[in-house]
Amino acid sequence: MLARAVEAIPGPGTSGELAYEQKFDGYRALLFTGGPPVLQTRQGTQIQDRFPDLLAAAERLPGGLVLDGELVAWDTEAGRLSFEGLQRRTVARGRTAAGLTATLPAFFIAFDILQQDGVELLRQPYWQRRQRLERLFATHRLGAPWTLCPMTTELVKAEQWLETWSGTVAGLEGIVVKPMRQPYQPGSRGWYKLRRRDTTEAVIGAITGTFARPQLLLLGRHDQHGRLRPVGRTGPLRPEAARLVAGSLTAAGEEHPWRGMRFSSAWGSRDILQVTLVAPDLVAEVSADTAVDHGGVYRHPVRFRRLRLDMTADEAPLFQPDPPRSATR
Repeated sequence: MLARAVEAIPGPGTSGELAYEQKFDGYRALLFTGGPPVLQTRQGTQIQDRFPDLLAAAERLPGGLVLDGELVAWDTEAGRLSFEGLQRRTVARGRTAAGLTATLPAFFIAFDILQQDGVELLRQPYWQRRQRLERLFATHRLGAPWTLCPMTTELVKAEQWLETWSGTVAGLEGIVVKPMRQPYQPGSRGWYKLRRRDTTEAVIGAITGTFARPQLLLLGRHDQHGRLRPVGRTGPLRPEAARLVAGSLTAAGEEHPWRGMRFSSAWGSRDILQVTLVAPDLVAEVSADTAVDHGGVYRHPVRFRRLRLDMTADEAPLFQPDPPRSATR
C-alpha cells in the first residue's frame, strides 16, 4: 500500500479517525518468516543476502509473519541514520555484507502486519492490525534490530513531530497519515505523506529551457575551496517565476566550473538533462525536504520560492561534505 503526497496534515474530518506515523528515510521492505526469512523490496527483489544481521535476528521471530516496514542503516561512526550507508548495504554481498554489519548495522522499522500465524490480515482495519503489531512486539519483547514505528492519534503531537523532530533528527523526514478503519489495499495510494520542508538558499548555475523561458534551475553551493558544487534542481517553474528568473539571467563565461559536466534528470536516473550554463551569480531561495545525501545534495526536486537579489553567491550556504572517515577502526 502506498501514500500520496499532500501539502498539509489531513485532519480527522478527512477520512474519520486518523493515525499519524513517523516517516523514516530508508527503503520500503516486506519481511516474511516461516522457513528461511525473506526480505523483499517494493519492486519485488529479494535482498536478504545483503542483510545477514537481520537474517540472524529473524530467528527470534515467530513463523507465518509478514511485516511491512522501512529498512534503515545506522552509521556507528557518525552516530546517526545514514541513507548512503543503507545504499552500501543493499549492494553488498558475502564477506563485504558481513563486514558492514559492524559499522552500518541495519534496522527494520515495522509499521504494519499483513499476516500472522499464516493468517492473512489485509481485510482487517488499520487499528486492528496496529494492535496486533504492538502485541507482537510486547509478547516477544522485540528489540533492535526490530523497531516499532512511532504512532499517535493526536493531531497536535503529529504537528510537533513535523515541526521539531523531523528537522533535527537525521533520517526522520516527515509523517504518514492513515485512516484507522481502512483495510490494507496493495498498490492503492490510500495513505497520505507529508515531508518536512525547510527554506534555504543556493546558487543558480544552469537552467533547462531557454533564457527567455527557463524551465528548471540547477543549483549549487561553494565548497571551502570556492568551487561551485551541484546540490540539486528545482521542479518546473511556474510562468510568473520563469519570467522573473529570465529577466535576471546572464550567459555563462568560458570559466564556468560546470563546463563539461552532465546532469541526470532525477536522483538515481541515467537520463541526462539538456542544460544551459548561466553566470553563477544569482541566488535562489528554495523550499526543500530533508532527504539529502552527503554535503546537502537533494535527492528530490526543490521548490523555487523567489530570487534573493539582496544576497551574493558568496553569501549562500556553503557545501558541507561529511567529515572524512578514519582509516582505522
